[in-house]
Amino acid sequence: MNHLGFETARTLMGVIILSLAAGLYFAIMNDQRESSVENSDPSDPPTSNHFLYSKSGYDLTPLSPEEIERRAEKLTPQERAILLSQGTEPPFCGGLLDNHEAGTYVCRLCGLPLFSSDAKFTSGTGWPSFFQPFDPAHIRSVADSSHDMTRTEIRCARCGSHLGHVFDDGPAPTGKRYCLNSAALQFYAKNSDLPPESKPVTAEIAYFAGGCFWGIEDRFHQVPGVIDATSGYQGGTVPNPTYAQVCTGSTRHAETVRVHYDPNRISYRQLLEYFFQFHDPTQLNRQGPDVGLQYRSAIFAASPQQLEQAKEYVAQLQRSPRFHEHPIVTQIEMAKPFYPAEEYHQNYHAKHGGSCPIGTNLPPTAP
Repeated sequence: MNHLGFETARTLMGVIILSLAAGLYFAIMNDQRESSVENSDPSDPPTSNHFLYSKSGYDLTPLSPEEIERRAEKLTPQERAILLSQGTEPPFCGGLLDNHEAGTYVCRLCGLPLFSSDAKFTSGTGWPSFFQPFDPAHIRSVADSSHDMTRTEIRCARCGSHLGHVFDDGPAPTGKRYCLNSAALQFYAKNSDLPPESKPVTAEIAYFAGGCFWGIEDRFHQVPGVIDATSGYQGGTVPNPTYAQVCTGSTRHAETVRVHYDPNRISYRQLLEYFFQFHDPTQLNRQGPDVGLQYRSAIFAASPQQLEQAKEYVAQLQRSPRFHEHPIVTQIEMAKPFYPAEEYHQNYHAKHGGSCPIGTNLPPTAP
């Protein structure tokens, strides 16, 4: 049996079973993994399970009020008035207005990259102007009705600092003009050494196969500390296999999920703990109604250290009461080439309005 036979039934069943509450919950989780922070307040203190990442790999976890105030101690009175009190510097007075050097403009308070010199243009308005952000998720837009005007304010997505406003009178290709206060920005020339807060997360990779990759991918997307999860094929003998080929079992690939994670937020051991909560490792070459070699339980270690940890953890699990009478059949081996699955498999549940609950009694999120 394979997805071709169950896809329609699976979708209809999801529609019937899902309650409105579950749908709302999934919508929230999906917003987080798309790094859409427009409906949240970056100044809100983070909770232990609230970590956000942008597609470009930056940690967008909101800073706590205490951390914001600590970092604000380095600001001048003018910078503080602009960043924290929605002030505006006089036109044609900002130090970065006429800066034409190649490089990156970051938030002066928290260091998050906001704009690149490649998107800077001369608008003639008196403030530094850009036609697109470094990463759309790094900017948060909010309505601003002050001064008897209706405008769109832009803030840093990580610390909530006021940056300026965005208007619809910019150049192609976006037609946008992001109008910034120089005092809200810190410029770093190209090839200069950026501070740690201005660098992307140094992510690590893990690979897990546990039946249909739709559900495994969806659940890992919900795990705090996971930056991204991708469905694909691994452990087989045919390069660049298609879904149709994998379904025959002849390529010997397993439906696998590649997990990019932040080791500062979650450990590999904790990923293992989640994985064995997400599927039944005692089912050989199947998972529920999905039967075939491609649905086997497997861990593909990205390093010798991961291989050792996985083997030790499975041995420990096997001795636990949960698996006392049921042997674990999970294969553990070094990772072979991973091939991303076709686009329609990626974020399948998000695209079809479903969700796989992450469950309860799961491991904590501090390494």
